[in-house]
Amino acid sequence: MQLDLEFPVFSTSAIAVDHGYHLYAGLSRVLTTVHSENGIGVHPITGRQIGDRMLQLMPWSSVRIRTPQEHIGSIVGLSGKTVTVGDRQVRLGVPKVQGLEPAPALRSRLVTIKGFMDAELFAEAVRRQLEALEVSERVMLTNGKRRTIKIRDKEVVGFEVILEGLTAQESITIQESGIGGRRHMGCGVFVGLER
Repeated sequence: MQLDLEFPVFSTSAIAVDHGYHLYAGLSRVLTTVHSENGIGVHPITGRQIGDRMLQLMPWSSVRIRTPQEHIGSIVGLSGKTVTVGDRQVRLGVPKVQGLEPAPALRSRLVTIKGFMDAELFAEAVRRQLEALEVSERVMLTNGKRRTIKIRDKEVVGFEVILEGLTAQESITIQESGIGGRRHMGCGVFVGLER
């Protein structure tokens, strides 16, 4: 069973919209569990886009970490810590623990699958991963915007992915497993899509 820990962020600075790698690196420096444990997904920080590929942190901004239940005790250790994200610092508050909720539609801002940069071939690769998770072929898959994530000096290409028509079990399975790689950098982490 996996849960989300949502840490409030205490900072009024702006960070790069493409902050997945830097957030992961900063969290890993503060708490090695984030770096060493498989199954942990880090959601992108919430905020308001202000142009120049920057994200303004707001009073409602948060860092959410999806983790297996057995790692909650160590992940809570991030409370009160200051995390460096690129060249900015953010302090984390005490997290709320939230169970995963089934939703008929899910969205991931960015899914990356190694070797798949063409939209059509990428969709086929996503479909194969869904089949491996025993998700019905009737589930509607939509590739959204083409996006990239910068990891050190390399740009990795991926796409926004929207899945609709999911059963409750399929929805939870996808939220727990994710699609593609780099979940610890914010890729392939799915949340309910509000319509």
